[in-house]
Amino acid sequence: MIKRIIGLSILLTIGGILLLSFTTKESLDLSSYNTAGLDLYYIAPNFNEIEDEEVLISPELGKSYIGFKEALAFKESRGDYGVVNQFGYMGKYQFGKGTLALIGIKNVNRNDFLANPALQEKAFHAYVSRNKWVLRRDIKWFVGKRMNGIEITESGILAAAHLAGPNAVKRYLRSGGVDGFADAFGTTIRYYMKRFGGYDTSFVLADRRAKAI
Repeated sequence: MIKRIIGLSILLTIGGILLLSFTTKESLDLSSYNTAGLDLYYIAPNFNEIEDEEVLISPELGKSYIGFKEALAFKESRGDYGVVNQFGYMGKYQFGKGTLALIGIKNVNRNDFLANPALQEKAFHAYVSRNKWVLRRDIKWFVGKRMNGIEITESGILAAAHLAGPNAVKRYLRSGGVDGFADAFGTTIRYYMKRFGGYDTSFVLADRRAKAI
């Protein structure tokens, strides 16, 4: 038995030596396989970030301010003024109570807010105006630049501020896109900047004290 094992070991050793002694006649030229000039940045999106990529917004609205707010509302609530999600965010634009208080809507009954489309529209415009003031320097510094594979636009910044708050957007931009944010559904600042980039938000005036009421 021992002799058989020794013999087998010798055969395996000889076979290994013979295999190593063979060399390929031609070496592969890999010089043409390079990544020069390619944008290799890629983030695998979560399901929440791809669920409505193919939703078509009315062509009449285009890239106008109204097109911007309606596209954002569709992403937030499918445009439903009366919806409340599992985290308590309310209405067409999914406002929390803290944000509403910030723009002057305090001690308003939830059902009254949900039943008041005009107030919800005022709330959205006031919040965007306030965020544009908070992010005025970042809009000046970063619009037109590329970060994490996307072009930074004013509408993208304002949409991301609606998602994450203006301070989170500041941190994201000023860290070069390193300091990120994701909401409870996993939606990121980068996704909102990409999804809502290129709209005309010049209609919105930066207003530090913007109030809905």
